[in-house]
Amino acid sequence: MKPHTTLKGGALVATTALLLTMGACAPGSPSGAASTGSHSAVSKDVAGAGKVTLTVWDQNTEGGIADAQQKLNDDFQKAYPNVTIARTSQSFADLKTTLKLALSSNTPPDVVQANQGYPDMGAFVGAGMLRPMDDYAQLYGWNSYYPKGLLKQNSFSNDGKQWQGDTLYGVSQTGELVGVYYNKTVLAKLGLKVPSNLADLEADMAAAKAGGVLPLAYGDLEKSPGIHLFGVTQAAIGGAEAVVKLVSGQGGAWTDDASVKAAQKLTDWNSAGYLTKGANGVSRDDAVAAFSKGQALFTIAGTWKEQTLEKTMGDTVGFTTLNSIPDGTPATTGGQGLAWAITSKAPHSDVAAAYIDFVTNAAASKVLLDTGNLPTVLPASYTPTAGTLAADIANQYRKVQDANGVVPYLDYATPTFYDTLTASVQDLVAGQASPAQFTQKLQDNYSTFLKSK
Repeated sequence: MKPHTTLKGGALVATTALLLTMGACAPGSPSGAASTGSHSAVSKDVAGAGKVTLTVWDQNTEGGIADAQQKLNDDFQKAYPNVTIARTSQSFADLKTTLKLALSSNTPPDVVQANQGYPDMGAFVGAGMLRPMDDYAQLYGWNSYYPKGLLKQNSFSNDGKQWQGDTLYGVSQTGELVGVYYNKTVLAKLGLKVPSNLADLEADMAAAKAGGVLPLAYGDLEKSPGIHLFGVTQAAIGGAEAVVKLVSGQGGAWTDDASVKAAQKLTDWNSAGYLTKGANGVSRDDAVAAFSKGQALFTIAGTWKEQTLEKTMGDTVGFTTLNSIPDGTPATTGGQGLAWAITSKAPHSDVAAAYIDFVTNAAASKVLLDTGNLPTVLPASYTPTAGTLAADIANQYRKVQDANGVVPYLDYATPTFYDTLTASVQDLVAGQASPAQFTQKLQDNYSTFLKSK
């Protein structure tokens, strides 16, 4: 049984807001208290903690990552027989909904996967719900293991007001890129080449449409896929540097030319029949399944779909990213998976930190690779067989990182940007908002947040 409360509609929103406020103002735990308070010396001595039940909440529910997580949990319990892991695994959407309530309770989970950026991690840090992890980063060597830029994505100021601040609140287990999956058989049958930029992609989609093949399988019932479709297009038009500045509040506007052009592309693609008909009512998994059955030439999704597609398509599936218009270098949405974090009320933080290190370190990377997943830090010696999906993904991951072409997920931009962006993409694709209206709505949200900081 999953230990969480289920509420619906406005009741959930109201209750979440109330509990976050209560959590932030509870006696002995003022806003940011858990972030700024001192901690006793940390230790790797897990056995010395005695019998411990470690409650863990994650979103590793699909295919290979579910297999990897279960193996890592089993191996951790074998290594530390005094620890029992009580795991709750939920979809990303469900975790976003329930985690705020769980962390506001008197008995929150010990270890959680928290989405980076202002909507989730920033809110939790500001309410004093997450424990700073800089001391554990030093103890376990995370500062030298992880690239600095990736650690920054999991960092905030102690008050939760500045993303990529000075304090680390989590480390990630998987690397991620959102890119273009393509069916090699369909591509060859149509006499097409793998697209290298947005113009190539559009030309291939036009040829697929003319050949009676759905160009791009797309389902946005869960709303989050809309972030990926728009994000990949925006990065390909505007380039990584400009979009990174925009998401992190360092410059630019959502009404800038690149964002408007990206929105126009989505409108045009839907009008031309390039996207799955009625995409807002089609689930992400159904769209990916249609692609895997050869019913579409492309689908845009993250590298977390590697194991699922490799299992169903074998070597007939490929993966690529698009080079941007400004400088011809790769640029796409991605970075790393949700951050593993320790909650501020966890009674055994040393055990929690040991667990996080165990599921994210170099040994864990091998387990992830063996189960068709992309670890955050890809071993330099990793050389998958050429021509496989694993090789495509590894090559693209390295290429995009080397070019500094990774753009953080767009919903990190403000505390409410996830809801605004996902709903707005649905309106855009449904023809209920023009590109100008779409980008203005994003800018309004963004401007309001920047003024409040």
